[in-house]
Amino acid sequence: MRRRLLDDSCPVRRRQIGSVLSYAALLLLAVVYLAPVIWMALTSLKSSPEATAVPPTLLPARATLESYEALAGSGSGAPVLRWLLNSVLAAVAHALLVLATAAPAAYALARMEFRGKRLVLAAAVATLFIPPILFLPANYLIVRALGWLDSLPALVVPPAASAFGVFFLRQFFLGLPRELEEAAALDGASRLQVFWKIVLPLSKPALATLAVLSLLSNWNDFLWPIYVLFNPEKLTLSPGLALLQAAHATDYALVTAGAVVASVPVLAVFIAAQRYVIEGVARTGLKG
Repeated sequence: MRRRLLDDSCPVRRRQIGSVLSYAALLLLAVVYLAPVIWMALTSLKSSPEATAVPPTLLPARATLESYEALAGSGSGAPVLRWLLNSVLAAVAHALLVLATAAPAAYALARMEFRGKRLVLAAAVATLFIPPILFLPANYLIVRALGWLDSLPALVVPPAASAFGVFFLRQFFLGLPRELEEAAALDGASRLQVFWKIVLPLSKPALATLAVLSLLSNWNDFLWPIYVLFNPEKLTLSPGLALLQAAHATDYALVTAGAVVASVPVLAVFIAAQRYVIEGVARTGLKG
């Protein structure tokens, strides 16, 4: 009897040890990923001499908000708050436009039958394998012809043709039960009503995921704003913060403070939408 109890307890112990090791590995990964963020936040609270001290210090000897005050005022010589507003407007508008264009296209590829459907899908997926930098000259010529240079539409419209968004939402729509749509059609709902009142409400996790990914993509974009924006007042945060680095000397406390300002909004968005993001990724399969 005693031997049997010992044998029964072995699998339990192995599971417990496995759980402890899993949590330890996750904790180590969390430390690895959070360490640069914590270092950045602590450096932004240091004075300029302490930020470049050798050997470096982890905690500030005297925490100060001088760098943030310089960013909020004119001490940095850069309109950071204006850049922040430009980034918010561009990122939000871009995310909404991606949803407005990708969702109908994805629904058509998932549920409607038309000639050349597979060819259209293959062409959209094929563009995912082309480096985005190759589209810069063509997009620039289009934006210039439309008169959008040095304006907000130049940041919002060209990147909104999201082949990834179409493919991502199509995979999610394929996982939705057709019976709900067929029942609505039998009740007299049109295709547009089915899409608006049945499909979209059921697709909130996928839509939230795509919105967050699109917002982050536009927020972090560095190269395209440099191509189309010329007035320093109209820059976004990513290229704007690069101006804080001087040619011969860099105020690292000021630069890290700007990085914190750029990071906080996107972290807040992700934390608020993480439940939908996790659900959307988990439910998006590879049906085709």
